[in-house]
Amino acid sequence: MINTEEWRKKIIENLKTVYDPEIPINIVDLGLIYELKISEDGDVYIKVGATSPFCPVIDYLVIAVEEAIKEVVKPKSLKVDSDLQTTWTPLMMTEEGKKIFKEIFGYDILETYKKRQ
Repeated sequence: MINTEEWRKKIIENLKTVYDPEIPINIVDLGLIYELKISEDGDVYIKVGATSPFCPVIDYLVIAVEEAIKEVVKPKSLKVDSDLQTTWTPLMMTEEGKKIFKEIFGYDILETYKKRQ
């Protein structure tokens, strides 16, 4: 039996090293981790999204997520699904992600997004 909370923390922290190729922010702070399940037996399931339903690098993201997980834990089994059906919006970003975006691009993405709705 494993400590699932410890694994979750390690996995999330290491997923912060995986970056969206188009927006230089990690996939955790972009809000692209839609689901993470860890069984007490060490089975890991994760669903990852993309900022566009036509994302040309989704295969890269899936592989990068697999590698990031395997770097910090040794799962009994690992399943990474990609979700291109869920529409990503800036509302999914963490506070840290929004802050990083503003530092890089010079404007508040959430404020701009809300004005367009």
